[in-house]
Amino acid sequence: MVIDARGLRKAFGEVTALDGLDLTVAAGTVHGLLGPNGAGKTTLLRVLLGLVHLDAGTCDVAGAVGGFVEAPGSWPYLTGRQNLEVLAGMDDAPGSIDEALERVGLMPRADSKVGGWSLGMRQRLGIAAGLLRLPQLLVLDEPANGLDPLGARQLRDLVRDLAGDGLSVLLCSHDLTEVDAVCSDVTVVVRGRDVWRGPVSQLTSRPGRCVMTTSDDAQARALSPVALDDAERGLSFVATTAVVDDYVLTLASAGIAVRTLERESLPLEEALRELIS
Repeated sequence: MVIDARGLRKAFGEVTALDGLDLTVAAGTVHGLLGPNGAGKTTLLRVLLGLVHLDAGTCDVAGAVGGFVEAPGSWPYLTGRQNLEVLAGMDDAPGSIDEALERVGLMPRADSKVGGWSLGMRQRLGIAAGLLRLPQLLVLDEPANGLDPLGARQLRDLVRDLAGDGLSVLLCSHDLTEVDAVCSDVTVVVRGRDVWRGPVSQLTSRPGRCVMTTSDDAQARALSPVALDDAERGLSFVATTAVVDDYVLTLASAGIAVRTLERESLPLEEALRELIS
């Protein structure tokens, strides 16, 4: 694990930002952080970056952490290279500026002033600044915010490439398309607590709705342990994986062939709405 956080608590006066939150992130993965505004996500990222001290709980992070919260800052009157030189000097960062610029695809514009750069380029400069720390964990807060479709796709490709190189990424985003495209696992935060953790595929299949066709639908209905509805593509029902497995075995024992069996996935947005409502 690159992050193993347990029982994180943080209050600002009478406002509780983190209320016993747990977070685990496996090494070499892109882990999504989801939740409504005010859920505590930004406070959590600040804790990981060492910007906020906890009131209680333990937060173990394997190695250095880089990245940005809310938006990466830069000096528009300096070049990209000069921005990184200043940041590296302030942080005593051990990484190579040229390697960081090359890694995020900014070397061709390294010596031009950042004030003339696109938003996507400035976002990538923020990632380059994080890479200067030679981190094991990269924290990114809404990295695709405000980007056009091409810029967002390029950023997603970069995040996937970084994870492919073994870097762990914690990605906080309201862009569910982005999360669905690059994250293997997600944690959903509501009112300072983690309300769901696991693979994206499990989140979108939470209701357990299945559609099935058989060689004898009438007999299959009679043997079903759950209520069945007629659907356009067969018989529709809601059940856990264990119930589905037992049901299929029962049908096979009765000589009824299961011709198709599909688990319908919810769109990520709908699955998230069910959790936070």
